[in-house]
Amino acid sequence: MDKPQLRNKAITYLKSLSDNEKQSIEEKITYQLIHSDIWKKASSIGITISQGFEWNTKAIIDAAWKEHKQVSVPKCNPVNKELIFYQLDSYDQLEVVYYNLKEPNPDISQATDKDRIDLLIVPGLLFDSNGYRVGFGGGYYDRFLTDFPNSTISLVSNNQIVQELPKEKFDLPVKYIVTENGIY
Repeated sequence: MDKPQLRNKAITYLKSLSDNEKQSIEEKITYQLIHSDIWKKASSIGITISQGFEWNTKAIIDAAWKEHKQVSVPKCNPVNKELIFYQLDSYDQLEVVYYNLKEPNPDISQATDKDRIDLLIVPGLLFDSNGYRVGFGGGYYDRFLTDFPNSTISLVSNNQIVQELPKEKFDLPVKYIVTENGIY
């Protein structure tokens, strides 16, 4: 299968989960993440604001704030397909943009240098055992990761891990994958 077919298959799986199944997996993934050494060592977290069928990131953001970690969330620049992360201290700093995404409002948020993010939680739909992923197809994270110096991790159900994915020269793997069963 090519990437668009794999992407559609993963989205179909995620949308097929009942609310109870999804919540149970999210709670286990969140537990595995926030009790890991990777999490404990990080003083700043980069993470997306989830929506729809994506794994809910609110509990992770709330846990980071509770532990006094700096939280930064991305804003997409669709003209040059780049991500700019902004410090998030309150959900009130978010605005609704295209595709109903919630992103930081740059007028009331401070930009975060990428090297100041200790742990970047990278979204994706499918992953292989080497950390390569099929994302949402925009290439934003692949561009951002080219010179990202710190740890990367993705939130993944066991059902989103496949043996091997098609790779292109610009694809970059994440260092860790957290599932409902642990971190790999």
